[in-house]
Amino acid sequence: MLARCDDEGELAANGGRVEIRYKPNDGRAYFAAASNLSPAGNATVEPDSFCGPAERAARTSKPKKPSPSGPAPEAPEAEELLVYADGACSGNPGPAGVGVVALWDDERRELSEYIGEATNNIAELTAVLRAVELARELGRPLRLYTDSQYSIGVLTQGWKARANKELVARVQTALRAHADAELFHVRGHEGVVLNEHADELAVRAVKDRASTGWVAG
Repeated sequence: MLARCDDEGELAANGGRVEIRYKPNDGRAYFAAASNLSPAGNATVEPDSFCGPAERAARTSKPKKPSPSGPAPEAPEAEELLVYADGACSGNPGPAGVGVVALWDDERRELSEYIGEATNNIAELTAVLRAVELARELGRPLRLYTDSQYSIGVLTQGWKARANKELVARVQTALRAHADAELFHVRGHEGVVLNEHADELAVRAVKDRASTGWVAG
């Protein structure tokens, strides 16, 4: 990720927001809170000519949290990566798995990953982490839905993590590094197709004790 800075390498914030780019010649500029950005260990200061002319990326209005009366989205908007992430385990703790469904442009990828002995909360957090990792790899804004109120709480609502502190910190760090990510809660087992499928992928990983890696959905 690239962020606008001055000649000394200090972030150039305007109203608390800093221009960021996911690719130098993409031309699309996003804006992130300065407090969410920190330099990488190998960061260098490049001249403005390093990036192509910028156009502020068009942003649609933020999606509302889904409810029984309002369906959750089934297709991504604009340049975003839309993800449904879930975790499952047999016993708590017990054999655990992760399921993720990711959509962008006309692409769809799915992940079914066995993570060994773990709690359900660890599986849910790991599913979120996999989504953030994919968003950073693709260089796209992330809109993620999970039925884990625990994950939403410890990652975005200031809940104090009494367990899984290291993993929570790791996911929080990944979210801060990505900058353009939004997490939303969706009710589980209420007919939300992509959320139900993420659950199926997580359960499959537990049953098969196997991982597929990212595959076409």
